[in-house]
Amino acid sequence: MSSASLSTAPSEENSGHRRRDDVRNLAIIAHVDHGKTTLVDVLLKESGEFRASELTETCILDSNDLEKERGITILAKNVAMHYKGVKINLIDTPGHADFGGEVERVLRMADGCLMLVDAAEGPMPQTRFVLSKAIEFGLKPIVVINKIDRSDARCNEVLNEVFELFLELGADDDLADFPYIYAAGRQGYATTDPNVPTDSIRPLLDLVLEHIPGPIVDEDAPLQMLVTTLDWSQFVGRIAIGRIASGRVKQGQRIMLMQKDEKQKAGKITAIQVFEKLARVEVPEAGAGDVVALVGLEDVEIGDTISDFDNPQRLERVQVDQPTLEMTFSVNSSPFAGKSGKFLTTRHIRDRLFRELERNVALKVRQLENSDSYAVAGRGLLHLSVLIETMRREGYELSIGKPKVINKEINGVLHEPFETLVVEVPPEKLGKVMELCGARRGQMVEMAHRGNYAYVSFSIPARGLIGLRTRILNATQGEGIMHHRFEGYKPLEGEVPSRANGVLVSMVSGKAFAFGLDGLQDRADLFIAPGAEIYEGMIVGENSRDNDMTVNPCREKKLTNMRASGTDDNVILKPPRQITLETALEYIEDDELVEVTPEAIRLRKILLTENDRKRAGRAGK
Repeated sequence: MSSASLSTAPSEENSGHRRRDDVRNLAIIAHVDHGKTTLVDVLLKESGEFRASELTETCILDSNDLEKERGITILAKNVAMHYKGVKINLIDTPGHADFGGEVERVLRMADGCLMLVDAAEGPMPQTRFVLSKAIEFGLKPIVVINKIDRSDARCNEVLNEVFELFLELGADDDLADFPYIYAAGRQGYATTDPNVPTDSIRPLLDLVLEHIPGPIVDEDAPLQMLVTTLDWSQFVGRIAIGRIASGRVKQGQRIMLMQKDEKQKAGKITAIQVFEKLARVEVPEAGAGDVVALVGLEDVEIGDTISDFDNPQRLERVQVDQPTLEMTFSVNSSPFAGKSGKFLTTRHIRDRLFRELERNVALKVRQLENSDSYAVAGRGLLHLSVLIETMRREGYELSIGKPKVINKEINGVLHEPFETLVVEVPPEKLGKVMELCGARRGQMVEMAHRGNYAYVSFSIPARGLIGLRTRILNATQGEGIMHHRFEGYKPLEGEVPSRANGVLVSMVSGKAFAFGLDGLQDRADLFIAPGAEIYEGMIVGENSRDNDMTVNPCREKKLTNMRASGTDDNVILKPPRQITLETALEYIEDDELVEVTPEAIRLRKILLTENDRKRAGRAGK
């Protein structure tokens, strides 16, 4: 069965099929920071179904700590509201390319989509990705030109760019004649004329009811539901979430779970939940077209089909784009291991990684041969760093190796993943960006000027992106903005420059003193402050030259009875460079690791002693 036949609704002419007018299943898709979650806030408030205390926060659906801290959507969320007697199931999707696996899964639950485009930035790399997926799944789009209250908004130009994007992606005449509306999500209104603000978001909701079709269903057919999301509860275990494709499901009903590799397993539905406002409520039964959460299936996985027990029929499993980046996860073997974490062993790490696979379909995990380490592959650095940060906060300690891209052989030629990189930068700093991207094998595809900024598009190897963000931020004094998304595989390019500077490696264990650090700061950038606990082999700074240097940050000033004004100057240290998880992963080389614990992120050499490193260096020659 083709993916098109699975993702689009059946013809109304077929016997038994009818269109439901009492429900709309709607996904909200866009590039990162174009205002999806903020618009959902406004829609929820406009529905009038919520108490004021429920909607006091902004970005209500960004519920977990990481989403609130980073200001991005990581996990797709479901919420339901009612408008003019119609139930609208809203699905808020991530905008970052690294979380494209979430988008690909949840779009299967929708019949239409709101595609948000920033009125100033226009279509960005991720806009192309999410729109291509919406077209692939046969969704009816409504284009929302958002943030029209920006001083640099260019509404008509952006609308023309969106139309050109539809044509580039091969949209047919019906899709290319898309309905559109202008909005200012933060101000809380939508309008058909960007020069005439309104006082509510209702014009957008009216457009949804008019142009987004209700699902075409056949409630008399055998039950079929594709599991697109998994939730978990400590009380009931796994919860399978998806849209019922056909038939009905009742509480206590026996079903057949169609799993991968042609496996089948009988099961029983113990509870049915539907989305209502910001929560889920239990109902006795649900029918085709409803987005539901089913309780009682222990071994259910994303991509499984929940089918009728007597007449089981399988739907095509969820297929997502393959990972492009891989890291090695292993136990924390540093001298500080076990000081702050609860989960330290290989078994702990293994169980946690395989548990993550159940709901994160864009992730791949494999055990390395003759090793207790695991190679974890994902869509990008952000995708994997969010997993590491989540594990760290759960109490895990682990060591992470240098990120490496995943190459593949095509027709006997080695290919590597390429990404489309878009950089927004002031024109006077464009030369530095061109130099950095060119050195990393980036080829300029397009350049344009919008207002006071230059927009440059590159085709660049994925390995060239590792560490590039930090360098662009430094070269542009923080004014450069970059976005990227997977483009495809191309023949392997030549070498990409590695880190230009060596590091300072501690030769001793103990506590760092200001006197010892003062002697180092003239020839290095320090990563630690006085009083920090360090160990032999730990990286404490970046050398000003290209070689590694062993140092003693624990050196104290010798105390004597003699005092002299010339030798008793106050020690003034520069603030140490802050090392976040993403910058640490971008920074390390092949012989280094990132040590991740609940309390700290440290850089270290794989071989801790200088003698071991020298011996390994001689053996490698």
